[in-house]
Amino acid sequence: MAGELPFEKPLNELQKKVEELKKFGLESGIDFSDEIARLEERCKQLQEDLYNELTPAQKMHLARHHGRPTTLDYIGMIFTDFIELHGDRLFADDLAIVGGLAKLNEVPVTVIGHQRGKDTKDNIARFFGSPHPEGFRKALRLMQQANKFGRPIVTFIDTKGAYPGNTAEERGQSEAIARNLREMAMFGVPIICVVIGEGGSGGALGLGVGNRVLMLENAIYSVISPNGAASILWKDAARADEAAAVMKITAADLHGFGIIEEIIAEPQGGAHRDLAEQSETIKEAIWRHLGELSKLSSEELIEDRYEKFRRIGEFRSPEPDADREQIQEAESAGV
Repeated sequence: MAGELPFEKPLNELQKKVEELKKFGLESGIDFSDEIARLEERCKQLQEDLYNELTPAQKMHLARHHGRPTTLDYIGMIFTDFIELHGDRLFADDLAIVGGLAKLNEVPVTVIGHQRGKDTKDNIARFFGSPHPEGFRKALRLMQQANKFGRPIVTFIDTKGAYPGNTAEERGQSEAIARNLREMAMFGVPIICVVIGEGGSGGALGLGVGNRVLMLENAIYSVISPNGAASILWKDAARADEAAAVMKITAADLHGFGIIEEIIAEPQGGAHRDLAEQSETIKEAIWRHLGELSKLSSEELIEDRYEKFRRIGEFRSPEPDADREQIQEAESAGV
């Protein structure tokens, strides 16, 4: 099967046998209905066992599936009257980030997101969804416009990280991401962020400072990609599956930590199995949260966003006695 992931192979082979048996029965005129029914029941059970117990590494591979819906796929299904806007008015138009004006249930919004390619040529043009500084500056320009005219902002996050090459560093990659973080924190309109695939490092955070951060069931979100973490920790990017297992990058992990507000269910087998169903689920979640946030004033929205990120993590000061003991130990050691 095209796009088959390694852990899906037993299920796909069984489904193939069912189809072959059906075809042979039609051609030969032999009734295999009982055998087909038994095999279909086995398929159903195997499918439930497989997708209900996915490991973090398997979810990582689903999040990266080449057929997984992209930002433009969801925009076409969720919003109406979309008008894409281009360029950062400083350097160029970065195709790794798309955005523009649209309507959500007739409510004007600004929608922005990372955009991966659909094939090799498209991926090269879009830098595989890894933005340059001009991409983040384009996003900021659109968000500033939304803030000026009081339009809610919806962002879709799907990137392994910001583009790491020399060209991006020369044009101020870190400054562009940092500016987005600062400015998004201070916008007086509702901001809803949805992690639809892979949310990696600063490339994700540059669109991720929202009042609500939602995440698809099989998406991942982390400070660094599992491949990057494996390269640093073990000098071997091939151990990405092992890194994914310990990094706490799944939607369930992040919801438990209070980093995201909601996990959006996916069709069994992943979002790529049913774009229409997945789009409707995302649309319902965005609309529900937008309804809650629309009741807040600009000042309350800023405070809500501030408090959300202040709650993330734990902060603990050492005991005073422990400080004195550490100082005494250091002095006795001649430090």
